[in-house]
Amino acid sequence: MQNARAKLITILVVLVVFASVGVYPLVAARFGITKPALLVDRALKLGLDLKGGVHLVVRVQTDDALRIETETQSERLREALRTANISVGNITVSSPTEFKVEGVPSDKDAAFREAAVDADTNFNRSANTGGTYTFALKPNVQQTLREEAVDQARQTIERRVNELGVTEPSIAEQGAGGDQILIQLPGVADVEQAKKIIGSPGLLELKIVEQGPSPTRESFLVNNQVPQGMEVVPGSSGPTGTPGSTVFYLVRRVAAVTGRDLRNARPSLDENNRPAVAFTLNPDGARKFGQVTGSNIGRQLAIILDGRVQSAPEIQGRITSEGRISGSFTQEEVAELSLVLRSGALPASLTYLEQWTIGPTLGADSIRSGVFASVVGLLLIVSFMLVYYRLSGINAVIALVFNLVILLGLMAYMGAVMTLPGIAGFVLTMGIGVDSNVLIFERIKEELDAQRGVRASINAGFGRVFWTLVDTHVAALISAAFLFNFGTGPIRGFAVTLFLGLLSNLFTSIFVSKTLFELALGRRQMATLSI
Repeated sequence: MQNARAKLITILVVLVVFASVGVYPLVAARFGITKPALLVDRALKLGLDLKGGVHLVVRVQTDDALRIETETQSERLREALRTANISVGNITVSSPTEFKVEGVPSDKDAAFREAAVDADTNFNRSANTGGTYTFALKPNVQQTLREEAVDQARQTIERRVNELGVTEPSIAEQGAGGDQILIQLPGVADVEQAKKIIGSPGLLELKIVEQGPSPTRESFLVNNQVPQGMEVVPGSSGPTGTPGSTVFYLVRRVAAVTGRDLRNARPSLDENNRPAVAFTLNPDGARKFGQVTGSNIGRQLAIILDGRVQSAPEIQGRITSEGRISGSFTQEEVAELSLVLRSGALPASLTYLEQWTIGPTLGADSIRSGVFASVVGLLLIVSFMLVYYRLSGINAVIALVFNLVILLGLMAYMGAVMTLPGIAGFVLTMGIGVDSNVLIFERIKEELDAQRGVRASINAGFGRVFWTLVDTHVAALISAAFLFNFGTGPIRGFAVTLFLGLLSNLFTSIFVSKTLFELALGRRQMATLSI
């Protein structure tokens, strides 16, 4: 009897702990009761289909990543040729995976090949007539760059969404081509703001201004072409980027410092107390920035964000680790820009394939329907157990209620998200719990029919069914693990609920149910068992 009481105390402690974490916050929210901060943080979170929110599917334009690599390599080769004092004709990017070098002097061919050694790492070089060379991105490098672009885009989106404070977002790669990303944002109502932050390129570049500003782009052209190694970037004619007519700057194509060199970005104020973004560079970026600004004192530095000059201040001294982006920003724009810069630039542009919104009302209807289905299922199970197994059915019902309470507590404690398929997992957990009790009770009935005593029949029933339950639960756990590993979104929600439900069911069907029988036997001698 003492052993049974110790087990009872253990069960009650487990029940109180998991009820406090899983059940109490739900009841408190339903009736407007103030909850402790600790329980608020651990409250069960609702998924997109129950809370409402935004569902997006985007395609990563991986050709952009290939073009960036091709353009970067062509500019590196241009600089290497300039350093080696080799004059060539045009260096042009003909496609995302190919660039050409024309007019290589025949007497400089060996020197050219030596200068192009760096490009040969990722590009196949082929010689054509007239001193023309074609550099084509290697197929294996293309595949690697495409995969890296999708993975980097996913990670960047995750960082931006996390900075937004979205609770339990779902962001995962999908699609046969491997270039699509599923984004689910529970609780988000402003779709356009979410798309603006998620899809903003966030590319920061710091470049020395060669010429400008000028009111026209054509003023920089030589023979109707932009000088090699240069590019024309639009900006604003107002002071430090304030609104005004569009002007143009001629800058070098290769940036001295980019957003990849950023350590941090935060909202700030400029010298006129207007909203601005202050940024800090990492050690490598600070070294490069110091070299560039130190050797270009008196010249303008173009601060370019997503292909537009935000400001072009004069360099008055050597700058190393810190800088500021000023312009015609609002406080909200500064906060969003800081978020985008902190999360890093997207490696490629995004195309929206799907976009739909689930309203809170629809989510509430889903919760109502799911709860109704669960309650009806529970009542039917309770009725069956009480009718078929009589007083022993009460044992099964108590164990089932304990099972559901523990399941709710486990999900809340682990930070799992409740989805509509998760509710289906709850209903399935109830069925598994009853199935376990049916196996145990039928075995007990067989032992009673063999004229064994009540206590011996109960011990034999639980003992001989134990490994059967372990086998079935382990098999189901393996299935849940595969669903979680290979599934996405709602399927994972179902897998998590099923996995935790199986674990709690083992505890309740073996430990709780048997303890209840032992307590009943300890009160009085039982000649028969109502089962």
